[in-house]
Amino acid sequence: MFDPYKIRNDFPMFRNHIQMQNHDLVWLDNASTTFKPDCVLDAVSRYYTKETSNSHRGDYDLCYNMDMEVLNSRKTIANFLSAKETEIVFTSGTTSSINLVAFGYGVKYLKKGDKILITQAEHASNVLPWYKVAEMTGCEVDFIPLDKEGRLTLENLKKSLTPDVKLVCIAHVTNVLGYIAPIKEMSSIVHANNSLLVVDGAQSVPHIKIDVKDSDIDFLSFSGHKMCGPTGIGVLYGKFSLLLKMDPFMTGGGMNAKFDMCGDVNYLEPPLRFEAGTQNLEGIIGLHAAIDYLNSIGMENIEKHEEELKKYCVKRLKETGVCTIYNEKSESGIVTFNVNGVFAQDAATYLNSKGIACRSGQHCAKILIDFLGTVATIRASFYFYTTKEDIDALVDAVITCKGGYLNAYFS
Repeated sequence: MFDPYKIRNDFPMFRNHIQMQNHDLVWLDNASTTFKPDCVLDAVSRYYTKETSNSHRGDYDLCYNMDMEVLNSRKTIANFLSAKETEIVFTSGTTSSINLVAFGYGVKYLKKGDKILITQAEHASNVLPWYKVAEMTGCEVDFIPLDKEGRLTLENLKKSLTPDVKLVCIAHVTNVLGYIAPIKEMSSIVHANNSLLVVDGAQSVPHIKIDVKDSDIDFLSFSGHKMCGPTGIGVLYGKFSLLLKMDPFMTGGGMNAKFDMCGDVNYLEPPLRFEAGTQNLEGIIGLHAAIDYLNSIGMENIEKHEEELKKYCVKRLKETGVCTIYNEKSESGIVTFNVNGVFAQDAATYLNSKGIACRSGQHCAKILIDFLGTVATIRASFYFYTTKEDIDALVDAVITCKGGYLNAYFS
């Protein structure tokens, strides 16, 4: 039976009773990063204490064992997404994965007159690479309008598509408002326009079950550290037929079959074509352990728990009468709000004084602030180990914060 209180025993960050400002830590910044369970820490430690070796670079047992670890990790990740092993590319994270598509595919195939569609709600990592592609190729970046709540709708997507659109690059779950895009339906619409769908899965893959084949996604990017894995490891999923057409973003050892003094180079087939140099082996091993752990909990349980927490948090914050909530109707475990009359970062500093970790500012979605009509917001984000008591602590602090920020902070 799913029990977040019991689950917390798997995490040293909870067992060690970490404090901030002499208060027990209340961690509500899971959209930024997540805590690591024992199994992940043990896997990484085992690599450094018992299994240290490089991969693909030795004819001895330790190296062979590491090759098998990487292959098994790739297989586990592929199964997690309902993909093929040859469609899983290891990267340093979501940002690196999106840049790989931008420069490996976008720069190679887009030209003047072509268009890339994004939305105003995108993270900088799903905006700036496409700006760079436009600068380098002469193509244009256009925006699909959001509805009045900040949601990307099928209707607005259809209206924005023209024959010139080659790529549609959107977040499955936006990192500020937390709306879940209907990816399967959008994929059908995008493909009917002979365009490709590039999905930022940083805020979706850790929280909801994704089947890339059923959804017919062309590219999907995500990071390990947002799903209980180590930092510095991520994944790009790409349809194999598309990966075959792409140029490598980085070149070097481990991704070529042959090169000569004339400058001729034969690259390996994907995914190794895109994995130049020594990979983040401890990250790969740790991500494998993290996915095994998530599978043991059940992605359906995670999604249901976060839905309940979201509703509870919105209800409690509304009851205070002192908050503006910007995404009351979104489906994911993200609540973005402000304490009326208190600047977001001042409020977050006050929350910190009570041991509560929330994110404040623009959350790397700098062009969304015009839509929201505010310069900054507070974001509370949940995971499967978040409890209602965490939310109660947040609400109690919000009430005292509004009661007089300076008086409350210095009392």
